[in-house]
Amino acid sequence: MKLRYIVPACLALASVAVADSQDGVSVAFVPTSLNAPFLEQFASGWERRWTPSETKKSVDGVEDEELLRYRGQWGVEEPQNSVISGDEGLVVKTAAAHHAIAAKFDKPVDPTGKSLVVQYEVKLQNGLECGGAYMKLLSQDNSFDPKKFDDKTPYTIMFGPDKCGLTNKVHFIFRHKNPKTGEFEEKHVNAPPAAKADKNTHLYTLIVNPDQSFKILIDNEEVKKGSLLEDFTPSVNPPKEIDDPNDKKPSDWVEEAQIPDPKATKPDDWDEEAPLEIVDEDAKKPSDWLDDEPLTIPDPEAQKPEDWDDEEDGDWVAPTIPNPKCEKASGCGEWKKPTKRNPNYKGKWKAPLIDNPKYKGPWAPRKIPNPNYFEDKTPSNFNKIGAIGFELWTMQDKILFDNIYVGHSAEDAKKLAEESFAIKAKLEKKDEPKPEKEKGETKDLPLLERVNVIKDQVLDFVQRVQKDPVEAIQELPQIAAGVIGTAIVVPMLLVGAIISMGSKKPAAKKVKKVDVAAKKKDAQPDEDEEEEEEEVVVVKKKDEKKDGAQKRKTAGKKDKDEEDEEDE
Repeated sequence: MKLRYIVPACLALASVAVADSQDGVSVAFVPTSLNAPFLEQFASGWERRWTPSETKKSVDGVEDEELLRYRGQWGVEEPQNSVISGDEGLVVKTAAAHHAIAAKFDKPVDPTGKSLVVQYEVKLQNGLECGGAYMKLLSQDNSFDPKKFDDKTPYTIMFGPDKCGLTNKVHFIFRHKNPKTGEFEEKHVNAPPAAKADKNTHLYTLIVNPDQSFKILIDNEEVKKGSLLEDFTPSVNPPKEIDDPNDKKPSDWVEEAQIPDPKATKPDDWDEEAPLEIVDEDAKKPSDWLDDEPLTIPDPEAQKPEDWDDEEDGDWVAPTIPNPKCEKASGCGEWKKPTKRNPNYKGKWKAPLIDNPKYKGPWAPRKIPNPNYFEDKTPSNFNKIGAIGFELWTMQDKILFDNIYVGHSAEDAKKLAEESFAIKAKLEKKDEPKPEKEKGETKDLPLLERVNVIKDQVLDFVQRVQKDPVEAIQELPQIAAGVIGTAIVVPMLLVGAIISMGSKKPAAKKVKKVDVAAKKKDAQPDEDEEEEEEEVVVVKKKDEKKDGAQKRKTAGKKDKDEEDEEDE
């Protein structure tokens, strides 16, 4: 049994403690029993449902295949700071890359006459400076191949967070079909809400009802609501009337509401040449004005540098500073009368404005019936949805998606959130950094927080055992002091210490093996084998030398301990 087995075992014991806490919160993942047209928790078999794209983006003017390729990797794993054991999610694995992955529905989702509910969790484990974390509900297409999924694949709804620079919003875009032309047009929600950019798990929910109302929720709190018919740009329905494109403004049309009075004349006493400011003849010099004092003086504290060479550097001159005498007086140097605003200044003369007798008002073309007018009263009858996909560009990796729901029941989506998100949010909130306490001081903490402290102590203790087993075990009582449940903690620490004491050499060999592997890149096969054998010998000698020193150190400490016991 090695170190990698004892640490999970210790953490598992801590998890059991949480499961038995008064809060009744379980940290073990349990799949939901809910049913929905599409519900994904990324349990076993996810590879059969989700297919990464193997195509390339089509961007005008860009020929670099590496830039266009969906090279971003995907994986399903637990988050870095997992609070529910065994709860895995879909993770963006590559930073600064295009990602695309899709999953087909067993049966198309038809929103006609029904509510459409879309919900999923997003965890930005490395934050999000620039990138998307939104999903696309792809339009039903029997010929759709997930391997060819790209940014041009038709979608019905795009929903989720997007952040880059000053842009930070939750997209809600739906594609609407013009019943006259048959063309699709994107409709963007007005004033979208801001996304959550921290590293905790957040829940995004979209509910569209057959009465054309919609609402967006973040973490089960409503942040946006409105109507599909009123709160989107461009609007779903075009105007009944439009400007006549053939109507032109008449050449004699006057839009100036006022004009200079043609009868006005400049007054005889209007002096356009008068200056804005004149010398204030009434000003008098302050009595404490120092005429003979300069504004600056050489710094009396400055000294010529020791390495200054007059022949090479020239005559040294001390730097100047403001004259302190001037600061105490009203001023120094030659006094001059200040200026003031000229009371006779009028500037350039202009005729006053009067109402324009020929004014006709702002011109606008006449209105005519819109030949392309239509009225769709139920845009919520979206196109059928046949698949779901994530097609993203992001500078940060480790974005995690989980618990995706696409269906018709807001109640089921809320229940799923209670089974998953609500537990995560509570546990992650408790795991947020708290004011630092003294080492081992956990008596005033709730049970779950005490368990988190215990986890950290277990990992720290095992690492210290590897470095110096005797010293670590001697500090065991101090480490466990103040922890309620010491009867559990101490055995965990002791078991970890005993087992990890015999598992140190493989770590040294592993490090050296990496070095040898690195050298293999440029070496010939025969030379590599000899070089690896030499490296292994060196490692063994170093290990033996290190173990001998450790044994001598341990023996020395043991003799000293025996002497101390005899003295006592």
